[in-house]
Amino acid sequence: MENIDNFAGYHPIVNLAYFVIVIAIAMFSMHPVIICISLIMSLVYLTYLTGIRQVIGRLKLLVTMTIMIIVINPLFNHEGMTILGYFKTGNPLTLESIIYGIFMALLMMSVILWFAIYNVIMTSDKFIYIFGRIIPHLSLIISMSLRYVPRFKEQFIRVREARRCMGRDINQGNIFIIIRNMAAILSIMITWSLENSIETADSMKSRGYGLPGRTAFSIYKFHKRDSIVLTTMSVCTMAFIWLVANDKMYYRYYPVFERNLANIWSVMAYTLFVVICSIPMLIDICDSYRFKRTELNVH
Repeated sequence: MENIDNFAGYHPIVNLAYFVIVIAIAMFSMHPVIICISLIMSLVYLTYLTGIRQVIGRLKLLVTMTIMIIVINPLFNHEGMTILGYFKTGNPLTLESIIYGIFMALLMMSVILWFAIYNVIMTSDKFIYIFGRIIPHLSLIISMSLRYVPRFKEQFIRVREARRCMGRDINQGNIFIIIRNMAAILSIMITWSLENSIETADSMKSRGYGLPGRTAFSIYKFHKRDSIVLTTMSVCTMAFIWLVANDKMYYRYYPVFERNLANIWSVMAYTLFVVICSIPMLIDICDSYRFKRTELNVH
């Protein structure tokens, strides 16, 4: 079940600031607890936005990627003091390299999930609104590129479903029929892409893209609620950065996995990161509560 996200209705700068902060922390922090928080919060938020079925569909591919990273990392990374055995090449298999591979895989999974959430919240018009006047051509190219991938996937699913009804799916028949059906789908997708690009170019030309003096209309206005959320995120982020910069969250993977995960400073950092990640859902909870109170007052 999909839900309407009130956070998406906030100013694009607030949306972008949220994703820059969360993805930056998720991407550059190898702290085990931060990685776990990032993964859990991204799963919860994406499930809230798109429903459990779509999340399960994404996880099938991500779990495969995660297992590959966990298996491959100890083959090339032999750092660590706790030796569990030796490969035929004579290189050691260490516990630390396995632990590092696990958390690296979870980090990559969480970052990919955050980018999936980004694609739901940050639409192409928001991206162009923010960067359109600064880097108009580049912002348009990036926006169209990000929009093209999900559209291409949706069109591929439609084409495949249509051909499946005709008995010409890519997993039906012998190897030669499969290759022929795959070639047909590829041809259809290339044709669709070219036609779509022509339609986009004609639409942009009719709207005056590239002409001098062209004006742009925007529906976005920066309200008081935007400043409150942006200030809250900024304060929490600065406090989190201060804790990290002053080594209040101690951990080490090599040569021996060491950590101090439960001191008062680290718990404070975990809480701050949870608050930052939870801001969109907290906004939805507050807005729902406010709406119910309004309904009760009316009745």
